[in-house]
Amino acid sequence: METLFLVPGLLCDAAIWTHQVGALGSRYDVRVPDLTGDDSIDGMVDRVLDGAPPTFSIAGHSMGGRVAMRLIARAPDRVRRLALLDTGVHPPLPGEAEARQVLLDVSASQGMRALADLWLPPMVRDGALDDDALRASLHAMVERMDPTIHRRQIAALLGRPDAQPGLRAIDCPVLVGVGAEDRWSPPEQHRLIADAMPRADLIVFADSGHMAPIEAPEAVTAALAQWMRRPTTHERTQHA
Repeated sequence: METLFLVPGLLCDAAIWTHQVGALGSRYDVRVPDLTGDDSIDGMVDRVLDGAPPTFSIAGHSMGGRVAMRLIARAPDRVRRLALLDTGVHPPLPGEAEARQVLLDVSASQGMRALADLWLPPMVRDGALDDDALRASLHAMVERMDPTIHRRQIAALLGRPDAQPGLRAIDCPVLVGVGAEDRWSPPEQHRLIADAMPRADLIVFADSGHMAPIEAPEAVTAALAQWMRRPTTHERTQHA
């Protein structure tokens, strides 16, 4: 059974992938790594690789996409397929550290509930948090974290490498997906990412913001299922 890693984003855990794990878990060995103990992207990559099989497919959401990009740069021969959802490939931008520090100050001084109240609304489509079940799930996920985890993950993001130079070399099947209403990492950013890779398909998920795996669960799962059926480079060579 092929292994599929689903890598969560900032302040996210396996709950963000609930629908995908449920739908794909009977066909694949689906694993959601815990990235709460690491303060660097490379440390997160090490955690994914620890105990991983020789080859696997990997999908990353938001910060998880950064992890997946770094992993394929370090171990390109081990990645059969790559999926990048609601993410980016650029290094830290001017003013980013200061903006993230504002949120760090909130989690440190007021707690994770206050952070969720401030951080989540721009992360989802307009009106998404009017859905009581979605709101409860997202808030519970953030509140399972703590200020120390928040600080570690922000340190990892601010220390992230520039993944752009390596995009052209990626020759495995790639899915680039983004919520149509993602204000944090908008669709145009993902079009540029997809255009830079020779075997990338771009999918824009309607009625979704940055949290596409949980805002548009059926659409994301369908896209991942189709992506997992795409032949790898080795399989293409065998059937040529």
